[in-house]
Amino acid sequence: MIIDCAIYRDGRRTAGPEDLSDALAEARASSDAFLWIGLHEPTRDEFGRVTEEFGLHPLAVEDALKAHQRPKLEVYNDSLFVVLKPVSYEPHSDTVSTGELMIFLGDSFVVTVRHGSDVPLGPVRSHLEEQPETLRHGPTGVLYSVADSVVDHYLDVATELQTDLEELEAEVFSPSGGGSRHTASRIYSFKRQVLEFRRATGPLAAPLARLAGQEAYGATVPFVQERSRPFFRDVTDHLARVNESVEALDRLVSDILSAHLAQMSVRQNDDMRKISAWAAMAAVPTMIAGIYGMNFAHMPELHWLWSYPVVIVVMAMLEVLLYRLFKRRGWM
Repeated sequence: MIIDCAIYRDGRRTAGPEDLSDALAEARASSDAFLWIGLHEPTRDEFGRVTEEFGLHPLAVEDALKAHQRPKLEVYNDSLFVVLKPVSYEPHSDTVSTGELMIFLGDSFVVTVRHGSDVPLGPVRSHLEEQPETLRHGPTGVLYSVADSVVDHYLDVATELQTDLEELEAEVFSPSGGGSRHTASRIYSFKRQVLEFRRATGPLAAPLARLAGQEAYGATVPFVQERSRPFFRDVTDHLARVNESVEALDRLVSDILSAHLAQMSVRQNDDMRKISAWAAMAAVPTMIAGIYGMNFAHMPELHWLWSYPVVIVVMAMLEVLLYRLFKRRGWM
């Protein structure tokens, strides 16, 4: 469905015709105006009219309708198609969720298509309407502001993940918490959330580098003003910080998982040594009792008056000796 539709002239929102064709014609009639349409999870029929009016490429339209796309930038004859993946993080459940945001740029128009409830564009539009100097740059200003907002939120999510990971790390290396049977599953679940975050941030580096004109992407991108490159370079720098944080988080989670498994192995070895020590202590009286329980006829000790108390004392002394020996070696 269409959430918002407005014509912006000289950086200011103005009233325009309700008919999309008339609104686009009015925007193109002025060199300082453009049309911005925002849609949320449109159906094929709802998007069909927009496709027809703006001449959007069918491949891009198919991607916008189906969603589940990687971040990318595609150039078509009559439009530019950009896919972003906004991310939100719920610290109580340690869950990273992603939405999808598709942006079509063309001659005097911007079409944004949102999928998911975690992709708020209303605040971005409201913020832009308070900054007419940015809106004066037309569709390029909208693309920059949306990309900047998405990447800045990546930084917030990365900070929250780092905080939660420090708490998990403290739990793993605590004297009692690291041995919990749920700790390994929590670490693995956290690693999956970091991977989900990485899927949103990693592939976005190439499209932003292309918009910024960096390295091999020196050619001008159609429908994007060349003088906007420094601004996209700033967004690219922020994304590089995010990707570095994600790489560090992924490595740290792997190290924590390895350390936890090593701790569990050491504790199991300690438990086995304790069990072995107790088994050795139990074996001594069992052996002695077994010998005297055979009831052979020619066992002179059976007829001694002090045989029973002597055997009991010997057992006790051997047990004390073994206990002190194992205790000194740290087995008990």
